[in-house]
Amino acid sequence: MAWTGLVLLLLIFLLIVLFLFKMGSNSSQNLPPGPRTIPILGNLHIMDFKKPYKTMIKLSKEYGPVFRLQMGGQEMVVLTGYETVKEALVNHAEAFSGRPIVPIFEDYTKGFGIVMARGENWRQMRQFSLSALRDYGMGKKIVEDKISEECSVLIKTYETYEGKPFEPATILKAAAANIIVSFLLGKRFEYDDATLIRLLELIEENIHLVGTPAVLIYNVFPKLGFLLGAHKKILNNQKEFHEFIQATFLENIKEFDENNQRTFIDAFLVQQKKENKKSTHSYFHHDNLIGLVDNLFIAGMETTSNTLSWMLLLMMKYPEVQKKVQEEIAQEIGVRQPRTEDRVKMPYTNAVIHEIQRFIDIVPTNLPHATTKDITFKGFVIPKGMHIVPLLSSVLHDESQWEKPHKFYPEHFLDSEGKFVKKDAFMPFSAGHRVCAGENLAKMELFLFFTNLLQRFTFQPPSGTSKDDLDLTPALGFTTPPLPYKTCAVLS
Repeated sequence: MAWTGLVLLLLIFLLIVLFLFKMGSNSSQNLPPGPRTIPILGNLHIMDFKKPYKTMIKLSKEYGPVFRLQMGGQEMVVLTGYETVKEALVNHAEAFSGRPIVPIFEDYTKGFGIVMARGENWRQMRQFSLSALRDYGMGKKIVEDKISEECSVLIKTYETYEGKPFEPATILKAAAANIIVSFLLGKRFEYDDATLIRLLELIEENIHLVGTPAVLIYNVFPKLGFLLGAHKKILNNQKEFHEFIQATFLENIKEFDENNQRTFIDAFLVQQKKENKKSTHSYFHHDNLIGLVDNLFIAGMETTSNTLSWMLLLMMKYPEVQKKVQEEIAQEIGVRQPRTEDRVKMPYTNAVIHEIQRFIDIVPTNLPHATTKDITFKGFVIPKGMHIVPLLSSVLHDESQWEKPHKFYPEHFLDSEGKFVKKDAFMPFSAGHRVCAGENLAKMELFLFFTNLLQRFTFQPPSGTSKDDLDLTPALGFTTPPLPYKTCAVLS
């Protein structure tokens, strides 16, 4: 016992010495300023573990738009405000286009796929994905037709509730999932399909767990993982999800005919065959295919469906806005089904959709970035490989860019004549080289789902619930979905 205690004290002493040595070496490098750290913990003691972005915004008021944080032994630089984030991600796009090694993401992706991939693997997977998605209809009439068909199914499903209260979230997730599934697999699921419901549960649970304090602690001190269960649950869910991808999404490999390409997976297999002829080292291998399908399924479903859930909740909360949207739909579209070309003549509806995305702040911390080289930025030296947090929440609520940054105010996107106005600080999809690959698809989905639903229904709180009772507090997670709620879809 005496020897154990002595060894423990020696280890703590060495950690403190290393920490102080690192702090001393950093002080001479002109790194960004930041709050005082303490040994071992760094700045963990001042963080809001449930909403770390809130702490970061608060710290930016004291230390400026570029400041340094230390989470345990992990050093990071936080970028806040529109001007700073834009300068980094757009003006210095290449330098800030890396991804850091974050334990939970590394465990989950192993660097494969596109979202958390790095270097040449990321470049090749992104270039292929953008090209393949365009080939299979992204931004074209064929995908618009698929979305419109899904809208019709969604409307019929909502009609079955006959104006009675129901929870819309799971059905919206299924509808959004079917759009990306049509690219990946060339089919759709029924909303009550047991397999689809299970997949949505796995994804929802993982997105929630990634944003919990337990996983934050795991990312900072991965060697303490044996004491924490959340990351194990995430990996168990990932295993089940990937087994589904293997069994279902990739079963069409058996039926693959390169002369009759039907899906994103077919396109990958064709490219794989080409690359294997050219080189023994190809990025078009099985692990990257699994990673791409995983990334596209989750990214194509999660943020879009959560935004749609917020849309219905906000229309109940602000019935006067809902009414104005419905009046514009009636005037510009009438009873026919909405099309994407209608958007240009519907400034108010377009403004409402944009303001919903700004207000809900769906990915407040953004995905983590890293510097790909040493760079002097805003007068500070930021070394290669530094973990970067380009805080989207600080952009979407930047007081210098928005008249009422913390209020739901569609007029942010309208001029004095009621015409739609683009805003550079509107960055819900991030910016630069790591901007969301599905941005155009998501914009098309949000417009068509929103207008189709409000053309057919008026969304109201259940009897006995007033609009003032509706809670706009987001749920805990890496993204910010609304808390569970019920709505009544009343035929207009």
